[in-house]
Amino acid sequence: MIVRPERPADRDAVRRVHVTAFTTPEEADLVDALRAGADPLVSLVAEEAGEVVGHVMFSPVTLPDHPELRLMGLAPLAVLPARQRTGVGGALTRAGLERCREIGVGAVVVLGHPDYYPRFGFVRADAFGVGCPFDAPAEAWMLLELEPGYLSGAGGPTRWHAAFDGL
Repeated sequence: MIVRPERPADRDAVRRVHVTAFTTPEEADLVDALRAGADPLVSLVAEEAGEVVGHVMFSPVTLPDHPELRLMGLAPLAVLPARQRTGVGGALTRAGLERCREIGVGAVVVLGHPDYYPRFGFVRADAFGVGCPFDAPAEAWMLLELEPGYLSGAGGPTRWHAAFDGL
């Protein structure tokens, strides 16, 4: 398996991964909307034997009270059901976090399973005073400082790309 940047030729395969991995096409539609309007954008695929088997996307998130800070949101992450629990999602997440570091992102937030994301270093975001704009349990709203101390004294509500507004 290789993890690489998404290419335009991957779009149909990426859509298929999201539609297959989730019960509705909302995540696939979200990917399309983010591709069309989010900048910067980290979009990676996992490819195995020439087939796209997973996809992850990171898009800008802001702390309106601290506009100078560079944050990204990890969403969505999808893996074909037959390839779930085989390390594909982990490989995509690690590669995406590394790419975020490379482009100067200081922290990443995620709304996800509290038993999954801590393995990558994510902790509850409320420990940093960073608020979740979605109706979700506190333990599912997590944050990873890519640069230690990046968010020191910089809490507040978060604002995700407008593509997330309908979710």
